[in-house]
Amino acid sequence: MGRRARSGGYVLAGVFGAAEFLGGRMPVQIIRRVGDPPCIRGSVTGETCPDLFELSDGSFAVIGTDATEARDQLLPPGAVCAESERIVVVTRETLIRAKKDIPDV
Repeated sequence: MGRRARSGGYVLAGVFGAAEFLGGRMPVQIIRRVGDPPCIRGSVTGETCPDLFELSDGSFAVIGTDATEARDQLLPPGAVCAESERIVVVTRETLIRAKKDIPDV
């Protein structure tokens, strides 16, 4: 099971646990930030702000507020949050600013 790095109510879920090795393969690395850094989005300290990253395996990592307890019962039919997963909330501004860095399909 992956570790979770916590700071100021934010959680980076599932990234570093995966890097502890996946059957002898190379650990998953953070390739780049997706969107603007927190200081550009108005963070005074640059700490404990939502953020998005692209990983070397093609997936994305999200730093956001862990809202699993508050939102798990509100998921629509067909959506399930597994024991190893978290519902993570990021601000609308964070996701909109990241859109420019997310490739089209």
